[in-house]
Amino acid sequence: MEYRKLGNTGLMVSEIGLGGEWLERHSAEEVKKIIEHCQESGINILDCWMSAPEVRTNIGNAIKGSRDKWIIQGHIGSTWQNGQYLRSRDLIKVEEAFQDLLHRFHTDYIDLGMIHFVDEIAEFQKIMEGEFLSYVKNLKKSGRIRHIGMSTHNPQVARLAAESGVIEMLLFSVNPAFDMLPASENLDDYFKETFDAELGGITPERAELYRICEQRGVGITVMKGYAGGRLFSEKASPFKVALTPVQCLHYALTRPAVASVMVGYDSIEQVDAAVAYETASDTEKDYASVLAHAPAHAYYGQCTYCGHCAPCPAGIDIPMVNKLYDLAAMQEDAPDTLKAHYKALLKNGKDCISCRTCETRCPFGVSIAERMKKTQALLGE
Repeated sequence: MEYRKLGNTGLMVSEIGLGGEWLERHSAEEVKKIIEHCQESGINILDCWMSAPEVRTNIGNAIKGSRDKWIIQGHIGSTWQNGQYLRSRDLIKVEEAFQDLLHRFHTDYIDLGMIHFVDEIAEFQKIMEGEFLSYVKNLKKSGRIRHIGMSTHNPQVARLAAESGVIEMLLFSVNPAFDMLPASENLDDYFKETFDAELGGITPERAELYRICEQRGVGITVMKGYAGGRLFSEKASPFKVALTPVQCLHYALTRPAVASVMVGYDSIEQVDAAVAYETASDTEKDYASVLAHAPAHAYYGQCTYCGHCAPCPAGIDIPMVNKLYDLAAMQEDAPDTLKAHYKALLKNGKDCISCRTCETRCPFGVSIAERMKKTQALLGE
């Protein structure tokens, strides 16, 4: 395993990380096996944005006794209310959730205290000028967090954070569908004002963000490196070509300021597929030649199962419903196993009340209410 400096934090993180999101679907025993395999493979950074008590307990018990081997990226503002995840700026609820994270992780500090999910400029400004940031700074002063980070999908917010002088690192969504620029080992290539028009080029906002982060020592850990697995399927990929995990990882890891990619794992085999990056050949890492011949280069409106649509007033696990829909839509006939899994959910697409509040929270503009109807038609009949 190779390790990289996370900006100016002084932390050395494994370039392949552990994103805890999919561990919510697993038993305590399965979580322990996956996390132990990650540790044995050299992974030393994990992200836990989830607020559900069970998954926090399972992860905390899995790292108990080896806390010193892990750099924990824990989120401030991800709360559990009325049996559901809720992003909150209510400091009473935020403090309760943060103390719960410390307790369930059997620790008295979090390495990277992440101001959770800030995608709007107005909200960023409110946080930076108000009591929320004061609370976070007090956490750092008291030693309960070691560094201040922020998670965002918005490159404009990310840039403001990088320029703030307060935010020390970012959790940001990076994959070739979002950026659309072939990798280069020459950093100068990233800072050009114009890019290959045939590929569409990196968006100016993202190019500027990476430049600023690199110059200011604001490290980036990556979410959405696989775009929810969509990039592995020729049918589902916005490029209409399939990429491998290694190619997706290489893309993210060749962006300026990127230190680690937080990969979600459902099995130890998926851990091995990511860690295979460390021994992959240049040919295996080469995604540029694949994308150069891709028939399409646009990406928008696709669910990456991030969970920021929650909470649902009807109690629907929206990311899981969307994942089941995508799995079914990739096949000519939806397997009975997918239908059974869908019908076993406590609430599913048939329970959607079309309030669309989830859509206002979706970072990627997904038409969630419409997808709920399509999923019910595909899997619920």
